Amino acid sequence: MRDISRRGLIGLGAGAAAAMGLSACGSDHHDGAAPGSGSGGKSSGGADAPTATAKPIGDGSTADTGKQPNQPGKPVPLEPGQTPPQFVVFSWDGAGEVGNGLFPRFLDLAKQHGAHMTFFLSGLYLLPESKKRKYLPPNNAPGASDIGYLTDEHIRLTLKNVRRAWLEGHEIGTHFNGHFCGEAHGSVKWWTPKQWRSEIEQAKAFVKEWRTNTGFTDLEPLPFDYDKELVGGRTPCLLGQDNLLPTARELGWRYDASSPGGTQVWPVKRQGVWDFPLQSIPFPGHSFQVLSMDYNILANQSNNSTHAPPANYPGWRTQATNAYIAGFDRAYKSNRAPFFIGNHFEKWNGGIYMDAVENAFKHIAREKENGADVRLVSFRQFADWLDVQRPEVVSKLRTLGVGQQPTGGWKQFLGAPSSDPSKAA
Repeated sequence: MRDISRRGLIGLGAGAAAAMGLSACGSDHHDGAAPGSGSGGKSSGGADAPTATAKPIGDGSTADTGKQPNQPGKPVPLEPGQTPPQFVVFSWDGAGEVGNGLFPRFLDLAKQHGAHMTFFLSGLYLLPESKKRKYLPPNNAPGASDIGYLTDEHIRLTLKNVRRAWLEGHEIGTHFNGHFCGEAHGSVKWWTPKQWRSEIEQAKAFVKEWRTNTGFTDLEPLPFDYDKELVGGRTPCLLGQDNLLPTARELGWRYDASSPGGTQVWPVKRQGVWDFPLQSIPFPGHSFQVLSMDYNILANQSNNSTHAPPANYPGWRTQATNAYIAGFDRAYKSNRAPFFIGNHFEKWNGGIYMDAVENAFKHIAREKENGADVRLVSFRQFADWLDVQRPEVVSKLRTLGVGQQPTGGWKQFLGAPSSDPSKAA
């Protein structure tokens, strides 16, 4: 099977995806389904922060409840000669809950292990289909979308889980709205910086105005100011990053996670924004690598089929699990580059990819619980850590290639410059 990781999250154009019941990096919509620890110190705050002092924003869809609870301690710079932590970020595209229990399943898993994740919420998942013409996608008809709108009940479930996620310390980013992929004129691949700004403003508006758009009066507000909370996202099918970045910079975004085909090395900034790409990782049984996302593993295993013969599922589940673990082990035992994993809340091929990511998560969490300096964090928390490091340290970390161990060990590699006795006072 070919190595599609070199092309990013591209296995289906939008037209072919729609014909199969898929978004190009989304989920199976035959049943209306939606696609898809700290950076240091102890967490603070409770799992369900009080909202008695919440200050409603706008129509009351969101509210300022103060500092986000359950955050890691303040990040600090590495000491000279200190081994970098192994950061791992699990992220979710779409972040809609459609009654299959996947959103709360992974919230529960994270809570059990003191971990944090990033949830890239699709703005359309809070907009009823009856109001779809409020969405004006660039280069597409009003209300058009290559992913399905959610039912009212599923909007309610999504709101409930997004609220819980933020209160438990997770990040709420954006997966934008209509998920237009491929080569057609309407694809996000061709959007201008101005069009990206329109898309972002609409994605935020659907989050900030869900109460007006749905008419729901019995749900609590989302407990954050989304204008301040939103500091990063991932584009549909990993397309369009070059034109997104100028807008992201103007909006003060901290990072973008849209780059396809990255490798397991320390990140750089592009146009002033941290570039956190999905990464090529070992693919057990093959000489090529695969991108660190469930859909790309599926595409290599089943040639894009989400309903392949069940006899294949056990072997594929093991292969997917071991791909994630191999990616983690390679970084942890060598350059300590952060490990980024992307997922969707889906049940492709019997749900084996959800099982695989949970199995890999538990493997990584056990390493942390057994004393390894492993930190399961959100993208925002990782950006916080990077931003307090000395620039020369980050630059030196970037000199290490994939799987490359530091010469002489970490103590020597990141040690303080030796003093020159002849220049002593």
